[in-house]
Amino acid sequence: MNASMNVVALHAHGGVEQLRFEQWDRPVPGEGQALVEIRACGLNYMDVFVMHGMPDMPTKMPRIPGGDIAGIVREAGPGVDAAWVGKRVVLFPRFPTGGVLGENGNGGLCEFIAVDQRQLIEIPDNVGFEEAAALPIAYGTSHRMLFTRGRITAGEKVLILGASGGVGVSCLQFAKMAGCEVFACTSSEEKGRKLKELGADHIINYVETPEFSRAVWAASGKKGVDVAVNFTGGDTWIQTQRCMAVGGRILTCGSTAGHLSSIDVRFLWHRETEIIGSRAYVPDDIVACLEHVASGRLKPVMETRLPLERAAEGVALLEERRIFGKVIVTP
Repeated sequence: MNASMNVVALHAHGGVEQLRFEQWDRPVPGEGQALVEIRACGLNYMDVFVMHGMPDMPTKMPRIPGGDIAGIVREAGPGVDAAWVGKRVVLFPRFPTGGVLGENGNGGLCEFIAVDQRQLIEIPDNVGFEEAAALPIAYGTSHRMLFTRGRITAGEKVLILGASGGVGVSCLQFAKMAGCEVFACTSSEEKGRKLKELGADHIINYVETPEFSRAVWAASGKKGVDVAVNFTGGDTWIQTQRCMAVGGRILTCGSTAGHLSSIDVRFLWHRETEIIGSRAYVPDDIVACLEHVASGRLKPVMETRLPLERAAEGVALLEERRIFGKVIVTP
């Protein structure tokens, strides 16, 4: 009989009441797999989507959520180099066969996980487990969206919607690292203060100013922004278009407020706006993020840390948008 481990598992779509703290058998690494002892797991809004259920994307139950995982390799399965044993690793969240940890297969809200060796990325000596677990999905996504797809350069004006979440905060940090002027949209004075401390040049509270495009236009000297990051979707697109300078670029990697959005075609041609999609991260993005942390250029924002048995509280914070930066769970 296998040794047991603690897990937090989702048993049916619904609310956080469906997340249960329980014991499962510890996994055994198969061919090409390594067994990782989990030291930290980062939560993402993806975990909220998985909890509620995505249309046309059934999730096999029960499912252990959590896509950002850091830990220590404890066993090497058949065909895996034994040199991995004892190494500190962060996991590439995408399975080689497709899908994501925590959605299409079990994730990191547990004590051990067996993963394909191709998902192992070694953590530099001076980067901690919690820092590493903050990076893959949010920071990796932002890194690719801003630098590979968005081609941001020093001196550009960058607007970030939903700036206080994991992706938003990381976009702010990368934009400031690149030497950009940042316009950060958020929902409260407290979050605005924290964004200002991270380097945001302009704060727009869209609760106080629902027509945020007017505030952005005024703050930009009525010239507009060069780049807008909009992973909100919903009814924010036309206002985002109104914020753009001629020749500007709207970047998107998601649609947390709704997948169907209206656009005003006049702004596309009148301001020669590009709309650029960014699907996700690749391993090189995560390696680059680790290097930025190791060098001191980047410090992941991790405001909330919870033990495994309280992981459901972290998912609730994300669902209710009462979070700034990343939620980290430690088994």
